[in-house]
Amino acid sequence: MKILDRKEPILLFLGDILIFIFALWLSLAIRSGWFPSLAEFYAHLTPFSFIFLTWIFSFFIAGLYEKHTVTLKSKLPNVILKTQIFNSVIAALFFYLVPYFGIAPKTILFIYLFVSFFLVLAWRIYGESLFGFKEREKAILIGSGEEMHDLKDEVNNNYRYSLEFVSSIDLDKIDSLDFQSEILDRIYAEGISIIVIDLLNKKVEPILPHLYNLIFSKIKFVDMHKIYEDIFDRMPLSLLKYNWFLENISFAQRIGYDALKRGTDIGLSFLLGIISLIFYPFAILLIKIDDGGPIFISQERVGRNNKIIKIMKFRSMSVNDDGVTEKEKVRKITRAGSFLRKTRIDELPQLWSVLKGDMSLVGPRPEMPSLVKLYEKEISYYNIRHLIKPGLSGWAQLYHSTPPKFDAGSKETKIKLSYDLYYIKNHSFLLDLKIVLKTLKALLSRSGV
Repeated sequence: MKILDRKEPILLFLGDILIFIFALWLSLAIRSGWFPSLAEFYAHLTPFSFIFLTWIFSFFIAGLYEKHTVTLKSKLPNVILKTQIFNSVIAALFFYLVPYFGIAPKTILFIYLFVSFFLVLAWRIYGESLFGFKEREKAILIGSGEEMHDLKDEVNNNYRYSLEFVSSIDLDKIDSLDFQSEILDRIYAEGISIIVIDLLNKKVEPILPHLYNLIFSKIKFVDMHKIYEDIFDRMPLSLLKYNWFLENISFAQRIGYDALKRGTDIGLSFLLGIISLIFYPFAILLIKIDDGGPIFISQERVGRNNKIIKIMKFRSMSVNDDGVTEKEKVRKITRAGSFLRKTRIDELPQLWSVLKGDMSLVGPRPEMPSLVKLYEKEISYYNIRHLIKPGLSGWAQLYHSTPPKFDAGSKETKIKLSYDLYYIKNHSFLLDLKIVLKTLKALLSRSGV
């Protein structure tokens, strides 16, 4: 079942193009105080058409063609405003650096920034009424744990999903369940057509014979794991068992992907590594002026197949924190180190680890050996993340907003692992490309990864 409308990105794309064009026309009308002539409109539309494509690309990087979860909806005004400011800068550079079109629309760009912001925001918030979505199907959710409640809240509070949960059954309370009144009666009384269920939970077994009979009533059954993954872009850890890993995690040789990924790693890490040399004198001077200590630090991390690898960084602390937790040693980020971390300059030497082959541009971030030992004891399946090469950036770095920074944090690391597992299951060159582009956006916006 498709809980997400796969046509939505296409509709959003087409709508954005129309909004861009209409915003240009409206901006010209506001500037002149009257409807612009066709000649004036076309004189601006021709050059603007070139930058519209760039703007669409920036919308993609900003995540505006991803599914509109409740979380994203709350951030829409800020995301759209920042993206349109960036787009306006692109337009200004285009017109001043490419004077071929004979226009330098300072006033238009200023007006356009405000007009396009409000039009795009209104389109993204209220445009669903133009989509003509069909009525949402009614469903029952059968599962347990925090993920079940998160799934119910997200689906029921977002109009873009094709179903609505009218009831939920907690399998932890299955012993007190009256199947006739709580499931059968509601199905027939409320016209329920779908049951979303966690079939991997052993507690569901007592009601399976009753559920089987519902097949003949044309009730559809949907895997709770799949819907959770589609919506949240991570795997629900509390729902996963060994059989899930046997079914979904495979590292059979993929010659085409492996060769393309390694070739990309070599080419980009070499190119970026050469470019990054520009920043080395600045970083060295900054560190020496600050406290006169060592320039680089070498740290151990756990790489692919639990192999210990060495990574290099520009020193950002007064001590080397290699494998040392906050409780064992007081650490201090230097003034220079604070700047190097915020700008991510401290991690530039890791590009040579990518070139060497110890790391990849994309993959789970490598962890300290001491923390790996701790997490393997406290977090089920944690060692699965070491089946692939660690990366400079990864899915978890983009989507996990509260990772543990220094000390061990098993609760947050579990969430981080859920994103890593999503990447491990779905890794592909297109997904890698998406991560690279969104990482570039994060770095340019200084939000970090």
